[in-house]
Order: sequence, then C-alpha cells, then structure tokens
Amino acid sequence: MTDTEPPAYDAIVLAGGAARRLGGADKPSVRVGGRPLLDRVLTACAGARNTVVVAAPRPTVRPVLWTREDPPGGGPVAALDAGLRHITADHVVVLSADLPFLGPRTLERLSAALRGTGADAALLTDADGRDQPLVAAYRTAPLRRALSDLAASGGTGDGATAGLTGLPLRRLTAVLDLTRVPDPFASFDCDTWDDIADARARIREHGHVLDEWISAVKDELGIDLDVDTGVLLDLARDAAHGVARPAAPLTTFLVGYAAAQGKGGPEAVAEAARKAAALALRWAEEANAGQSAPGRPATGPGPGR
Repeated sequence: MTDTEPPAYDAIVLAGGAARRLGGADKPSVRVGGRPLLDRVLTACAGARNTVVVAAPRPTVRPVLWTREDPPGGGPVAALDAGLRHITADHVVVLSADLPFLGPRTLERLSAALRGTGADAALLTDADGRDQPLVAAYRTAPLRRALSDLAASGGTGDGATAGLTGLPLRRLTAVLDLTRVPDPFASFDCDTWDDIADARARIREHGHVLDEWISAVKDELGIDLDVDTGVLLDLARDAAHGVARPAAPLTTFLVGYAAAQGKGGPEAVAEAARKAAALALRWAEEANAGQSAPGRPATGPGPGR
C-alpha cells in the first residue's frame, strides 16, 4: 500500500432483522431497481477485503462469509459482535442491508473522515441529522473493546452473544468517539413498504435512472467495467442521425463486442466508439452531399429521421 492508497478494510452487513414494519417480509431480498437490497449493498462495499453478512445464507451477487448471532434474532449489537469475530482489518464498515442508494463513494468519504480524525468511528447522518450507526466506518480495536465492555454489563439470554442480546445501538455509540458525515441520500433506508415505493420511484428520476440502469445491467451480466456512458450515448446519437435509428443500439453493441474481443478495458471501448462515430459521420456527410448534388430532386427526410 502506498501513502496515497486508503488502508484495506473489511465489511459487515447486518441482514438478519425481523422486518416487522414490512410484515415480516424477507427485506434483504426485496428488489429496488430490479436488484435485491442486499445485493445493492454488497455492490457498494465490493472494495472490502473481506465481507461478512450476518444472516441466513442465500444467493448473492458476490461471494461473502455468512455468520449468525447466537441466539439468532438477538438484535443489531449482538449481530455486529458476531460479524466482528471474523474481521481482521484495522478498519471495518458496518452496514445494514436496506440501503438502496449506498455507493462506493460514500464509503470512501466515511473512510477518509475516519482517517482524518482521531475518532473511533465515522457515521453518516440522515436528513434530520440523526446518527446512522449502520452506515459507518469503525476502527476495529475500539469497537471490539466497546462490545466487550457492553457484553460484560448488559443483555440477557444464553449463547455466544448473550451479553449483547437486545441492546440498542445507542448503547454502543455512546461509548465511542464519533465523527459525522451528513448524507441524506445514501443514509436513506427502507423500513416500510412506503420507503420501498419511494426508493423505487427515486431511482427512476432523471438524475439517477441511467446510472441505476447501467449498474443493474452490469450486475446482471457479471460485468466489472467502468465506461464513459456519455461517449456511448453520443455514438448512439450519431448512428441514429447519420445512418438510421435502428443503427444506434446495433452500433453500440458492436463497439462493446469489438472491445471484448480485444480484451480491452474502458480505453478499448472509447477507441472503438471513436472509430464507429467517425464512420457514422462519414455516412451523414455522404447523405448530405447527395441531397445537395446539382440537379438532384429534393427527397424526404434524411436517413436518421
């Protein structure tokens, strides 16, 4: 690791709650933007060295380590302690599984806030300024100590995490030194069906729909490639106007295919798009020249109309 690279981190995702406000539905599997909520969170923390999900195992978008608090249903503090038993990194992000708008950049901001202070944890705050301890980055050592102290002083029941069973998260954060990062968008969580409906509507808003759709398609197809969508949209426009409307999707497909054949990354996509756009421009120039040739009768709209 160089001085400019962030330190490695692990991730704990809590996905085993009862979801009473959803009528007991399996909340992590509820889909927003065509993807389960849990998969959306796992995509956001894909940069983690190790990811532990505290819940019953299920198919997910990427491999993770599964564990459960003992006894199951012991609450978020007990679940966090169960996940922390599998963590080895000095920093750990702790996330709930119902964050539809969480992204890697938010985790980078939390990590930067943690590194830039002497705090034990960096927490997001929501639109009302409330702490969100399940969208946070923690220093592992003080988090372990706080959980150990709580286990010795509270909770009920039997099991490995019995001393933490039923404890609220505020009991944990109250003994940690916190720094806060406001983010009402990324901290939005889905506790009710109204929240789910709101999230599904918000991802279709103009400012988000393309990014959401591209991310969903890449996950569905197993593609891990960042490309300049603006370049592809410009290419589609040039093909539609310079050749014919059906040429737009076919051309962008061929560009992707050419880049894949060359085993190239974003640069290969950009180069193939440049060549295809230049070809579409030549087609448009020929069509325009033909329309304006001396003695040629006027015809209908050009090929892209």
